[in-house]
Amino acid sequence: MPPRDAEATKNEILRAALAEFAEHGHAGGRIERIAKAAGTNVRMIYAYYGSKDLLFDAALTKAITSMATTVPPRPDDLAAWAGDLFDYHHREPTTLRIAMWAQLERPASASEPMDAYLAKTTAVSATGSAPLTAVDLLVFIYAVAQAWYLSPVGLLQADGQDPDDPRRIAAHRESVVTAVTRVLNSANSDSSDSSDSSDARE
Repeated sequence: MPPRDAEATKNEILRAALAEFAEHGHAGGRIERIAKAAGTNVRMIYAYYGSKDLLFDAALTKAITSMATTVPPRPDDLAAWAGDLFDYHHREPTTLRIAMWAQLERPASASEPMDAYLAKTTAVSATGSAPLTAVDLLVFIYAVAQAWYLSPVGLLQADGQDPDDPRRIAAHRESVVTAVTRVLNSANSDSSDSSDSSDARE
């Protein structure tokens, strides 16, 4: 019998846990289903991760870290970054789903490490978007990029179109990029107007 690959087993457990918790949340997720999907047993899951809480937190961290690595902020083109985030959530819906469950059930675990937040705010702080702060920008961009995935299906079908039609998805993506572009242009315009007014008073 070949030796057990501990790292591969841990990764399979995390993969299965992410899918389970994204679908059912922390309270509804079942360790037994995770063990079956990962091709292991409950005892091994507890041996590697200690508890259901810690397994959920590990799956959440893996999902958020993967997103941060795959689509890091693009300070030179934040509107394009919003489009990248939209695409990522379309490809990897489990990341947003487990994050929403975490906000509801384990809010203390729903945050990225503070250094990750600081890195993102530092990356976008040089964009010259005053009076919007870096935090404002990040909140707006994430909200716009995620909006279609968080909206009720009934609303998305209200105009009689299929929300899953690739053409509709492409149109939504274009709307995301346009909305963020306008937010940035408006902020830059306000900043310029404020600067001009200040110069005129001197």
